[in-house]
Amino acid sequence: MLRTLSLKLHSAVTGSYVSGTYSIVFVNCPNEQIARDIARAILDKKLAASVNILPKASSLYFWNGEIEEATEILLLIKTKTSKVHLLSSYIRLVHPFEIPEVFSVPMDQGDVHYLKWLEESTKED
Repeated sequence: MLRTLSLKLHSAVTGSYVSGTYSIVFVNCPNEQIARDIARAILDKKLAASVNILPKASSLYFWNGEIEEATEILLLIKTKTSKVHLLSSYIRLVHPFEIPEVFSVPMDQGDVHYLKWLEESTKED
């Protein structure tokens, strides 16, 4: 929380973007309907500003000691880094997989107008 406050203060004072303020969260889903339902729910809750739904990713992975293969839908979720933990917790609650793939990478750089929109879109009412 202290890091979040210091990042906001730095951005406000300097007018510049601090690397890592925003993140992209990757989530796999078993089908497009579940992907859309999860995307809409997290947008409704202002846990993210935008979600891309990428169709038909082929996945190979270990599960219970065996190599499994599946077709999945990938969500690319753009949000504030400070919301990643809450977003991950919410996805675990609504996702049908026993262990959903949820991980994030911080945004290093970005268009200042896009980042401003991302900030405004994730503000609590």
